Amino acid sequence: MAVKKAALACTVCGSRNYSMTTNPNRTERLALNKFCKYCGKKTLHKETR
Repeated sequence: MAVKKAALACTVCGSRNYSMTTNPNRTERLALNKFCKYCGKKTLHKETR
């Protein structure tokens, strides 16, 4: 079974700061509040395809 990876992109500046392994059975996109080093603050990061 292959591991599915997802990148998390900042919704403010668009940079892809985080990558993580995901559950392949999940249908909706992941959205988390994470620290963006380019914006210098915590912003919403959404999963990219």
